[in-house]
Order: sequence, then structure tokens, then C-alpha cells
Amino acid sequence: MDPDASRTARTDAARTDADRAADRARLLELIGELAVVRGKVTLSSGAEADYYIDLRRITLHHEAAPLVGRVMLDLLADAGVLGDVAAVGGLTLGADPVAAAILHASAADASAPDLDAFVVRKANKAHGLQRRIEGPDTAGRPVVAVEDTSTTGGSVLEACEALAAEGADIRAVAVIMDRGTGARDVIEKAGYRYLAAFGSHELGL
Repeated sequence: MDPDASRTARTDAARTDADRAADRARLLELIGELAVVRGKVTLSSGAEADYYIDLRRITLHHEAAPLVGRVMLDLLADAGVLGDVAAVGGLTLGADPVAAAILHASAADASAPDLDAFVVRKANKAHGLQRRIEGPDTAGRPVVAVEDTSTTGGSVLEACEALAAEGADIRAVAVIMDRGTGARDVIEKAGYRYLAAFGSHELGL
């Protein structure tokens, strides 16, 4: 079977602007309903906050995860980087379901490029191939480092450091939710383009 015909068959029709807006609105609604945990918490930066945004409650949710994939694809497309990217991924654990959602969304959308996903370990595996980055090779390939949310930028920059060491071409850093706690400045200062689908202010926090 013609692979292009097979790919086209994966989607019934091109998504419209209304579809994109509906996906974004519903995902934001689910984040507000499921992911915002109120109460005193200590963030990874050491600072205290009156709430915590637990996006694993979104990226591992049956309805929200497909929305994550489509909204993040739209984010990359609107930023003009989607057509130039071959793979997405980031530091385990937060980035893993985000990358998987984007991979599946691209596979289901005939208008999207084929995207692989990868997982960046926190340390090299001690046995087997002893790889730090699991999945299809990233060396020499254009990639986007993803994360669910970033407070200080530390986790995604750790992923970027590992990717750069492997020779990947990092086109951007993309997160579902920007908390507005300085991650953007840190990541951009490190030389990476920073993209966020939502800001915490959109939740009225």
C-alpha cells in the first residue's frame, strides 16, 4: 500500500481553526479542573506557593493526553518549527507522556510530519547499550525538547545538555504550561527558543 495513502487515511479531515481553538479551550478547562492543587507547596526552586500545577494528572489522563498532543503540535506549527523537526522528547519523567502524546498526534494527522520521540535518562544506563538518550538516534537530527511545566528551567536544560552532547540540533524548548516563575528567562539566556502553550495566568491563578 502506498505509505502516503495510508497516512492520509489516518485522519478524516483537516483540522480547522475552530477545531484547534476547541482543543485548546478544552485542555485549559481540564487543567483547571484536574491539575491545580491548592495549598502550601514547596517548588523545585525552594520557593513556596499557594498552589501546584500537577500536569501528570493531564498528560496521563484519557481525555486530556490526546488534546496535549494536538495542542503541542499546533504550538510548534504556529511557531514555524514543526516542519523542521524530526523528534521530540525530554528528561524523564515529566517529558515522557508529553513526547508520546505529540508522537501519536503527528501519526494521526496527515498534514503533520512524521515525528519520533525520545527519552533522556537522568544518568547513563549502567548496562546494555549504556545510553543516556533512549529511542531513535538524535545525533544530527533537529529536535524539540519538551516538558510538562517548568519552574526554574533546570530539568529541560539538563535534557538539552544531554542532547547537545549527542550532537542533536535543538530547535526549541516547548512546555505545556509556563508558571511565570523565571524559566523562560533562564532557557532563553541559555540560547534556546522557548515556547509555551499556556501561561498560569490563563487559569486565573
